[in-house]
Amino acid sequence: MTQNSTPTAVIIGAGIGGLAAAATLRRVGVEVRIFERAPELRPGTTAVSLMSNAILALRTLDIDIASGLEKRGEVFDELKFLTKRGRSIRALPFGELAERLGASNYAVHRADLQRTLLDALGDDRVIELNAAATGFVTGDDGVEVTFEDGRKVSGDILIGADGFNSAIRRQAAHADDPRPGNYLCWLATVPFSHPRLTKGYAAHYWGRGQRFGLADIGHGRAYWWATKNVPSWATRRRPFDKEEIAGLFAGWADEVREAIRVTPEETIVSITAKDRPFRQRWGTGRMTLLGDAAHPMLVSLGQGAALAIEDAVVLAEHLRGATDLPSALRGYEDQRRPRTEALVAAARSLSETEQLEGPFSSRMRDLYFRFAPMSKFTSQNEALLTWPPLG
Repeated sequence: MTQNSTPTAVIIGAGIGGLAAAATLRRVGVEVRIFERAPELRPGTTAVSLMSNAILALRTLDIDIASGLEKRGEVFDELKFLTKRGRSIRALPFGELAERLGASNYAVHRADLQRTLLDALGDDRVIELNAAATGFVTGDDGVEVTFEDGRKVSGDILIGADGFNSAIRRQAAHADDPRPGNYLCWLATVPFSHPRLTKGYAAHYWGRGQRFGLADIGHGRAYWWATKNVPSWATRRRPFDKEEIAGLFAGWADEVREAIRVTPEETIVSITAKDRPFRQRWGTGRMTLLGDAAHPMLVSLGQGAALAIEDAVVLAEHLRGATDLPSALRGYEDQRRPRTEALVAAARSLSETEQLEGPFSSRMRDLYFRFAPMSKFTSQNEALLTWPPLG
């Protein structure tokens, strides 16, 4: 590539990270082509939290998605932590911090977040569907990606944004087995009303070795997720059905039991909690990774989507006007490594705390969260939600 030419980025994956990367790279003059293995853009039936750090990061490139999120999702100003029967443990006032930082926190359906990012991209013609990447070659002058149907596509750089089971990471990392989180998760979104599900409601219910999350995502819809500890070696010939899931949460708060009851069984997504060992190097030559392909994490911090967007912003900043593209990619990785490594570890640590099962340890957890100084939680959340990150 010559100094005056416009580089082209080949992006694998049209999820949150891939779309954010495309939108940010176009803002700094990089051409993009996105390749998605699915035959259509269907982001699934679940929802995510999108925290203020993602909104603030995008604004540094004059991309503001807040209006789209306000139209499609729901702001939450408080996160409640409750016992399994709905008694208060603690409430964290995210609204006060969001007002100080200048950006809200949202609960939003994945499909709605995807539409918002497509609006920011401004041109879905750069997306090619039904294109499953199988491998790549990177050289001095560019990259070449091979697809399942035999196609080969060339570009100046390659961005692997193809999620937890990234084909690009698999080639770059070789043996890279997932680390079990030792619990199962069920997730669903459903039209739902309940006296306790007020506008902007967001709550985590804690039991022993079990959790339940419930959030208002706007337009009369709720998102819920549930967890249950299982040994890492445990196998099961068939997944839990809805009746079994309901049985696990019998005796919990009424809104928990009702949310499960009204959810069609076929819409409940079942996954096994897992992340991957953190890699110090995400790429080689003219390729790198982004989002869950680079640093998959357990979901306890609710930062997966936001970190992918942060990645995209930092990647764009390093590629703006760059003539040495491999060096720009290594610079992006070096800048992102400390924050993402710390948050992958923090998510696993928090997950282990939340999933405590012993009667004494779970009781001590609840007492700590109830009586620890609010200043401790405020400083932790400020470090998460501020952009640029606090030094």
